[in-house]
Amino acid sequence: MRIKLDENLPRRLVSRLASFGHEVHTPHDEGLTGADDSTLWEAAQREGRFLITQDLDFSDIRRFAPGTHHAVLLVRLREPSRRALVDRVEGLFRVEKVGKWEGCYVVATDRKIRVRRPRIQR
Repeated sequence: MRIKLDENLPRRLVSRLASFGHEVHTPHDEGLTGADDSTLWEAAQREGRFLITQDLDFSDIRRFAPGTHHAVLLVRLREPSRRALVDRVEGLFRVEKVGKWEGCYVVATDRKIRVRRPRIQR
């Protein structure tokens, strides 16, 4: 899976997710550090990457409707320490079938995962 981590996530996740066979880019790697959300979003879409973020600017499901993008994972932890973020995201990729999240809008909290899938066209 091709992944783009938002800069609000620990860089340790790059090696952790890469160990599962994923190709992971960060804004820092691409010279996008400090770029606005729309620039990051456009880069992720242009590259066909699954965006992982904790930025609430990506929380509007109407704007980021399932099926209109590659995939979004919004991580919302009660106490988002660097370690908690790494543990939660790594745990999701270890246990969940993230390959089936293509086109989905996913929200992960401390205890729950909500996956919104694209509607099936009839």
